[in-house]
Amino acid sequence: MIRRHPLAVIVVAQLFGTSLWFSVNGVGLSLQQALGWSPAEIGWLTMATQLGFITGTLAVAATGLADRFRASRVFAISALFGAGLNAVFILLAGVWELALLTRFLVGLALAGVYPLGMKLVIGWTPQYKGWALSWLLGMLTLGTALPHLLRGATLDFPWAVPVLLASGLALLAALMILRLGDGPHLPPPGSTPGLGKGFHALARRDFRAVAGGYFGHCWELYAFWTLVPLLVARELARMEADAALIPWLAFGVIALGLAGCVWGGRLSRGLGSLRVARVALATSGLACLLYPLLAGQSPWLLFGLLALWGLTVIADSPQFSALAADSAPEDAVGSALSVMNAIGFALTLPGIWLTGWLWADGGVWVLWLLLPGPLLGLWALARLSAPHRAREAVD
Repeated sequence: MIRRHPLAVIVVAQLFGTSLWFSVNGVGLSLQQALGWSPAEIGWLTMATQLGFITGTLAVAATGLADRFRASRVFAISALFGAGLNAVFILLAGVWELALLTRFLVGLALAGVYPLGMKLVIGWTPQYKGWALSWLLGMLTLGTALPHLLRGATLDFPWAVPVLLASGLALLAALMILRLGDGPHLPPPGSTPGLGKGFHALARRDFRAVAGGYFGHCWELYAFWTLVPLLVARELARMEADAALIPWLAFGVIALGLAGCVWGGRLSRGLGSLRVARVALATSGLACLLYPLLAGQSPWLLFGLLALWGLTVIADSPQFSALAADSAPEDAVGSALSVMNAIGFALTLPGIWLTGWLWADGGVWVLWLLLPGPLLGLWALARLSAPHRAREAVD
């Protein structure tokens, strides 16, 4: 029964599994009150998770894990470990060094969830990869937003409760994927020199151009998601509104990315992934440019701009994945995507650190530090070969 709707199973499992990613950010304001942490320290916890993910994706590529073993088993084991480590954070949060280590290990586990989820989608639904991956990335976005929703629904409970709920969802994700198994459209697991294959894909002009667009997208994306609660809190304070609305509105802004991904996926079936990626990247870059310039205007206007930004900032991601899957060597799609993810997520670290560090002094003007991402991403996409652009137009 579960195999009759494999895409639905994979995307829901992705939603549940990636709720671990920002589980600490969802209770970030509570942690600041309970433990006296600053926004910069919450940013460090986010960076630890990112660094763990980067390390994990490189390890996946280096060992050939993504191409040598069944994707469903790697996903399930990773989600299981991530769930346990996320719960352990509750016990170790009072010791800063151990809290950082725990978040690093959660990120390490997520390296077996996100990239392997993409491979599972390709294995079950190879047709319309852009559309199918749009649902996967949309659910990753919703999973990123989910901790804010969990916190909003449990404001009368200790901060540990929504963190535990995220772990429970990740356990459920592991069971779902374990029952589903691998799709029929992937080559059987075998030995492959993963890291070399993954980096070798960058020698291909079109893969390198797509990866460049993805790298610019990454510079902007996670720093923006980290700043969303602070931006929402700023506008609510200007309106003298109840601070209890912060997690609900932060969830709404980030969760709009689900609609952006799905909308972009549907458009990609007629317009092609390349056009959709360009439009989404340009629109999110425009929102990044305008927000500081309009900072003194009505909070309602800025909430509208935040909504537009949240809608478009992730809409290009599934299209980059689809373009990368088409451009990568057929026998090393998993390793190539893992390497691309690792480099892209490495580029999220300076953006998160700089904006978190400078927020107290610079306020909304720190958003302009994210603007080079969309600009450089658009420049990289312009370097796609003419045959690839023509093929996109035909598709």
